Amino acid sequence: MTTLYDELRASHARQRALCSSLVRTQAKNADKRQALFRELRIELAAHAAAEERYLYVPMLMFDMGLNSARHALAEHHEMDELVEDLQGLDPAGEAWGSKAGELAHKVRHHLKEEESKFFQVSGKLLTDTRKQRLARQYRKDYERMLKVAAKD
Repeated sequence: MTTLYDELRASHARQRALCSSLVRTQAKNADKRQALFRELRIELAAHAAAEERYLYVPMLMFDMGLNSARHALAEHHEMDELVEDLQGLDPAGEAWGSKAGELAHKVRHHLKEEESKFFQVSGKLLTDTRKQRLARQYRKDYERMLKVAAKD
C-alpha cells in the first residue's frame, strides 16, 4: 500500500528536478525560465496545500508534532513569498536568476529537513492505517490543486 510519505517523496522529487532545471537555465532563455517557473509554481502550490491539509494539520493535533508543523508551515509561507517575488521580476534579468536561486535553495532545505526530521516524528505519531488513508486524501487533493493552481 502507498503511504503518505510515498506520495510526498514523489512530489519532492519533482520539485528538486524543477529547481535544478530552473537554476541552470540562462537569462538568454527567458521563455524556458518562465515555463519552468510556472511548472514549479504549480507543483509547489498543489503540494503545499495538500500537504498542509493531510500532514501538517494532523500533526498539529499532537503535542509532539506542534513545533515541527509550525516550522514547516512557516517555511511554506517563505517559499510562497519568494514565488510571489519572482512573479514580479523579468525572467531575462539578473535579479530573477538570483531570486530563483534563493527559491531553489529554500525548497531544497525544506525538503531535506522535512524528510530527515518531520517524517520521522510524524511517522511515530500516525498509525499505518492513517498514513494510507492520508495518502489517498493527499493524492486526491493534490490532483485537484494542480488544476486550481494552473488557472492562476
